[in-house]
Amino acid sequence: MPVPVRSATLVRRGSGQARERRHATGNIAEIAALVAVILGLAYMAVSWVRGRASTTRSTVAIWAKSRLNAVLFFVSFMLALPWAAHRLLPLTLPVPAAVATWGGGALFLLGMSGWIACLDAFSRRGRGTPSPLDAPSRLVTDGLHAVVRNPMIVSELIVLWGIVLYVASLGVALYAVATTLGAHWVVIRSEEPQLRERFGEQYDEYCDAVPRWLPRLRC
Repeated sequence: MPVPVRSATLVRRGSGQARERRHATGNIAEIAALVAVILGLAYMAVSWVRGRASTTRSTVAIWAKSRLNAVLFFVSFMLALPWAAHRLLPLTLPVPAAVATWGGGALFLLGMSGWIACLDAFSRRGRGTPSPLDAPSRLVTDGLHAVVRNPMIVSELIVLWGIVLYVASLGVALYAVATTLGAHWVVIRSEEPQLRERFGEQYDEYCDAVPRWLPRLRC
């Protein structure tokens, strides 16, 4: 039975509107990702600025600034940039479903737990935030910082590699490799010299006692 002309027109119109909505949604997502990428690049540029100790006295205010810093970082480096990497190289890695789900989820939760613990240590004991422009005024050497010198970065990388396992994307995996190498380079070229200048002998003793990335195995 032939479809009435009016019905066919409505079907075509509905299909066209659906395509337009999908196209608009895709554009919004790309714009949001671009904004997040710009924020991420700005954050990386700020990391090269000579750090200064926080002058904020209120723990609540420090925590609020730390949370804002964490949200900007997470949106940029854990969501937008991995999404952009996958869009550029949308190839799937042969990761078993169980490994992707349970392994990726476990790494994500482990990394987030460490990340939150480090934010709390920076805010309460270091009296500052992860941002170099509002850095801790005290050197934090206990808790996870007694295991490795950069537990916050380690936690962030664990989260990122958990995402790699979960999405099983080659583009995201290459992004994670670049981020891991970039984090090491920033730490040894920018962060450590600034900390050594700010805390002097105290930081040198801390470096002698605690490894940079991997915990020491003690028998």
